[in-house]
Amino acid sequence: MSFLSDPVCARLPTEWGDFEVRVYTDTRNGTEHMALSCGDLARAREGGVLVRLHSECATGDIFSSQRCDCRPQLVLAQQRIQQEGCGVLVYLRGHEGRGIGLSQKIAAYALQEQGLDTLEANRALGLPVDSRDYSAGIAILQHLGVQRVRLMSNNPRKLQALTDAGLDVVGRVAHQAPGNPHNAAYLDTKRVRMGHLLTPQPDPVRGPV
Repeated sequence: MSFLSDPVCARLPTEWGDFEVRVYTDTRNGTEHMALSCGDLARAREGGVLVRLHSECATGDIFSSQRCDCRPQLVLAQQRIQQEGCGVLVYLRGHEGRGIGLSQKIAAYALQEQGLDTLEANRALGLPVDSRDYSAGIAILQHLGVQRVRLMSNNPRKLQALTDAGLDVVGRVAHQAPGNPHNAAYLDTKRVRMGHLLTPQPDPVRGPV
């Protein structure tokens, strides 16, 4: 927690229910991260707190891009936390394009339109496939007193990052949104080449996989 400022807090009513929002500033780089929570986190600790670490995606989260599954996952996380009545959604900024930034992500999109997949596009730009750092999200969970976690994620790297930090990941909640013709290849690349724990989706042209 030493590299995070004390948070500022307020109530945040949303389409899916009321949350308490906290904004933390990472003093290492000035990045502001958000945590939306509801319910009694202390009472949920024994069975594990329902948690989502969500990486910032302006094109998806704000503009509802169909090229990724980010906004559906963000909405699903809010809905699940409200349905359970307790949980935390940590919104990690500075994670755009798995850490390469917005302009480079759009450059990678242009290369994908030429036939490269999401991994190949990043590498063609001389960039890492995934450079995200989850330390701020982990510090936020620790500040909130969350030690036992049920993580909404399909990404094994997130589970490993929490485990390596000493959090007790007592379960993974599959967090998959339906695909569409624009992101089918992207989701397949994440599943086959990046090891994401995704169920194969019906091919929009050929039918079920």
